[in-house]
Amino acid sequence: MMKRREFLKVTSAATVMLASPFAVHAAQGNWRRTLVLVELKGGNDGLNTVAPYADPAYRKLRPNLSLASDKVIQISEKLGFHPSLEPLMPLWKKRHMAVTLGLGYPKPNLSHFRGIDIWDTGADSKEVLEQGWISRLFAESKPPSDFAADAIMLGRHRPGPVMGGGSRIVSLKSQPAKFLKKASKIATASSTDANPALAHLLKSRQDLRSAAEKIIAKKIENIEPLTSFPETGMGEQFAVAARLLIAGVETPVIKLSINGFDTHVDQEPTHGELLAEVAGGVAAFAAEMDKHGLWSDVVVMTYSEFGRRATENNSAGTDHGTAAPHFMIGGRVNGGVYGQYPDLTDLVKGNLKHTIHYRSLYATLAREWWSLDAGFINEKSLRMIS
Repeated sequence: MMKRREFLKVTSAATVMLASPFAVHAAQGNWRRTLVLVELKGGNDGLNTVAPYADPAYRKLRPNLSLASDKVIQISEKLGFHPSLEPLMPLWKKRHMAVTLGLGYPKPNLSHFRGIDIWDTGADSKEVLEQGWISRLFAESKPPSDFAADAIMLGRHRPGPVMGGGSRIVSLKSQPAKFLKKASKIATASSTDANPALAHLLKSRQDLRSAAEKIIAKKIENIEPLTSFPETGMGEQFAVAARLLIAGVETPVIKLSINGFDTHVDQEPTHGELLAEVAGGVAAFAAEMDKHGLWSDVVVMTYSEFGRRATENNSAGTDHGTAAPHFMIGGRVNGGVYGQYPDLTDLVKGNLKHTIHYRSLYATLAREWWSLDAGFINEKSLRMIS
């Protein structure tokens, strides 16, 4: 595993410092950088995404589903990527791609709904919070008011990390141009004498109208990508994200999502296709951003409600599990492997023990990407990933 170092590059210099030089500017925020969240809905199988192919316990736990050493993309003497992640290897070789192993939390919840709620809000297992973890960050250090939005959602999924807290959110569905046109026509209204609930509703409507007007003004429909994006759901979402950023639409967060990772049955083909769709979208997005000189201003982060059980089931699939690896990809990422792989011989009720608290990923990103040092991060005494 890698020695202590910064997860994200904060300058173009070759020297890697032990602490982020942005810490002294934490109250201001570094808002010209965009986080692209990719939610892997259903619970991605981390064991076959980053496979411990050299571990005999891996074969024992998964006699049929384990990936052979000659099938994985070997990244070390012990670990290998799923072959469907091949489109990402140029980024890996450039050290623009990092994987953090064993992300999870104590007393994990294996419910889809509760699991994603925990990851979205930054909560403990038994803690129920109403605001997303990013909304809590933004409540203490707000993005510039002249930005189009605090977050732009692509697709039809819940805002998750940016829910609640007064964040200005725009959800662009399958036909963004049509949606923006309708949103820009929302009538103005005064909420001066309204009750609190109505005032909140009216403010949300006006925020939506304002965001739509700002996005329309950028004429994103005139942006012609220089890269060929895959004709998949992920490819389309990444293409829209690229057009927004190339056009100069300012937002600190863009959220994408992909369904299908709840692989209880016949996992092998399904999981491979899903990973290929994600990898193809990320690779095209990275290429497009690089061509426009924007690759150092974006970072892509994957997350999911949980991993999969260590053992395969009797339906050629895997059931709900716990700890799993996730990726950070971008021009400022210090690529490589972070953390320790969970011990496959030391399971809890058949599930992996986490080796890094998932909130450490959030703390690292908040401090090193946006230069934020929010109270909730300090209250939880989170360790930075290094």
